Amino acid sequence: MDSNRQSRSFRRSIRLRGYDYSQAGAYFVTLCTYRKACLFGEIVGADMQLSTLGTLVCQEWQRTAQVRQSVDLDAFIVMPNHLHGIIVILEDAYSARSQPTSELQPQRSRTLLSSSLGAIIGQFKSTVTRQARRMEKRDLVIWQRNFYEHVIRSENSLNDIRQYIVENPARWTEDSLYLGQAGG
Repeated sequence: MDSNRQSRSFRRSIRLRGYDYSQAGAYFVTLCTYRKACLFGEIVGADMQLSTLGTLVCQEWQRTAQVRQSVDLDAFIVMPNHLHGIIVILEDAYSARSQPTSELQPQRSRTLLSSSLGAIIGQFKSTVTRQARRMEKRDLVIWQRNFYEHVIRSENSLNDIRQYIVENPARWTEDSLYLGQAGG
């Protein structure tokens, strides 16, 4: 096994150990571009000006709730090299948590559930990448391997995060993801 492949298999998870990321709730996520490249546009004044790729990211993010009935979207912002968003996973009618198990119902597997936060983000990133490669007519690496998440546990926290998202473009040069690119 080559060293790159080996290091990937031993990466430590940044998720909460034992937490079920398919359960109903609100999640604040941040998805970064590969090497934090400013692919999605630039900040002009205090406004985000989307590039063609940034527009695609915005449209696909909004489409997430349309293609998944168990998902609602709250505040979000596409920034030059990342996306911040609040995803709300609704109680799912076919959830293994809400139904008793019997011999007729298969046990929940250890694989990624299609309604989990990881599966939702994975599908979103994959769709954006596939469409961008089709548009650009070249192989394009867009996303950093993982994503950051925070389980939102209170109304106060939700409101603070919403405010952070709305104010993010105006505070771009203070952002930990700001690398001093033009437009900042």
